[in-house]
Amino acid sequence: MARTFEIGEQDFLLDGKPFRILSGALHYFRVHPDQWEDRIRKARLLGLNTVETYVAWNAHAPDPDVFDLSGGLDLGRFLDLVHAAGLLAIVRPGPFICAEWDGGGLPAWLFRDPATGVRGHEERYLAAVDAYLERLAPVLVPRQVEAGGPIALVQVENEYGAYGADQDYLRHLVELYQRVGLTVPYTTVDQPTDEMLAAGSLPELHKTASFGSRPAERLATLRRHQPTGPLMCAEFWNGWFDAWGEHHHTTDAQQSAADLDELLSLGASVNLYMLHGGTNFGFTNGANDKGVYRPTVTSYDYDAPLDEAGHPTAKFWAFREVLARHTVVPDEEIAPAAPAPALRVPVQRVRALSDALGELGTWRRGTRLPSFDDLGHWSGFAVYRTRLPHGAGGVLELGEVRDRALVSVDGRPVGVLARDSHERRLSLPPGEVLELLVEDQGRVNYGARIGEAKGLVGPARVDGAPLRDWEVMPLELDRAAEALSGAPGPRSALSAGPVLVGTTFDVASAPADLFLDTSGWGKGVAWVNGWPLGRYWSRGPQTTLYVPGPVVRERGNELVLLELHAARDSVSFVEGLRLGHTEA
Repeated sequence: MARTFEIGEQDFLLDGKPFRILSGALHYFRVHPDQWEDRIRKARLLGLNTVETYVAWNAHAPDPDVFDLSGGLDLGRFLDLVHAAGLLAIVRPGPFICAEWDGGGLPAWLFRDPATGVRGHEERYLAAVDAYLERLAPVLVPRQVEAGGPIALVQVENEYGAYGADQDYLRHLVELYQRVGLTVPYTTVDQPTDEMLAAGSLPELHKTASFGSRPAERLATLRRHQPTGPLMCAEFWNGWFDAWGEHHHTTDAQQSAADLDELLSLGASVNLYMLHGGTNFGFTNGANDKGVYRPTVTSYDYDAPLDEAGHPTAKFWAFREVLARHTVVPDEEIAPAAPAPALRVPVQRVRALSDALGELGTWRRGTRLPSFDDLGHWSGFAVYRTRLPHGAGGVLELGEVRDRALVSVDGRPVGVLARDSHERRLSLPPGEVLELLVEDQGRVNYGARIGEAKGLVGPARVDGAPLRDWEVMPLELDRAAEALSGAPGPRSALSAGPVLVGTTFDVASAPADLFLDTSGWGKGVAWVNGWPLGRYWSRGPQTTLYVPGPVVRERGNELVLLELHAARDSVSFVEGLRLGHTEA
């Protein structure tokens, strides 16, 4: 049924009547598609009337000639499930989303031409953005409220006032949205400072704010810049994200609930960021670099009302109690979560990565040091190899390592060069062949370093003499299970890395969520039945990887790991999430 959604002098108006948005953020691309319906249902049971999602451009367009809307990227199906639950939707197509997501959602291939602009009125950048929105429009346009769908609002860019003030760029986006047929109201969001609110929007766009505390003060600042219409906190930060090597961030449930209650008592609309964070599966996590590079962890639990596995937390029940004071909350119950199956499985197959290279990619040869981006390799790992002059040792010096390199000479480990430690020099022993296994740990998603290339950045020298004649192999790790086929078992309790590790296991209660215990392992990535669980690291804070129930079967589940340092002779699954120590 066609409806109307408008911004009035004081309120949002649904079919001409005042409507307060009570929304929660749920990113379809961070949740297994067979679990979307469950998470949407729990949004409704919390008392929400709207679900908000970003659109991750780079997930849909891993290459310029691809636009994938299948499986876990079927945004249309996700929005249809929102609609079927009786909820509205807010869509934030960017093009930049931040979201602690790889590159802030901007495709890495976009910046292969160094002349391409970033988040500004530059012709190459705008041409790609236009093509993106034109491909996305057939999903969004027929799902707007006026066409009988759930989409009530769309957001233009994302916290742009924290990055720039290019009004021509924002106006181009507005005209693009209009041209492709988006007719619902447009909003912007910025942190509630005078500078950001002024820089990040246009007079004709409805301004909203992002904050997690002191709502009266923040809404007063927003009101100075948005003198009419409804006030809205479009990102109510009820938690925070984690970085490797730091503590697990939490916020007090009762204090967050009190802040939410104050915000709603002031008459504002809200979008909980996050309702359910989900997981940075595979190589999708982003990173921050404000002088020190900090990659985001695999879990995007965010200390949200629904945890990484979709179960209600204390914050869910505290928020539900608050929402019940301001709206009608369904009385349908949510069954408590049962412990996940706990099991220990012996490792069955181990193969040195060096022995498997011929099955994981193809060598590319050249006289200069290429970045990942030069090779069209947008994430993951690559092996760099060259011959040392005269078989001598010396001091290796690189322009920059993005982001971590395991260095060996003639197959013998020498050391690690890590971006987060600003390391780019290493003493080499005598030998013939220098090899570096390089990991992209996540593209920067916020600030001035968005769009930078990954891999090794030249020059590369030993004792001041340039290294030339490189071989580079981008690793195609989706072949890892095949490369492990027929490999022998471990010879001892520990196997020196880098190694591929595999085993099979049964789960009598499948399908069931599992939690892979990574404590005692070093650093690497893991897959179950081909589903990319993501990265693990002994730095923590998290020591589990979430395995969505829909990928688990009763018999013959296949676990594969790429372990960079030392593999153990068994793996374990535990009963629940272990996200690490907190600051307290």
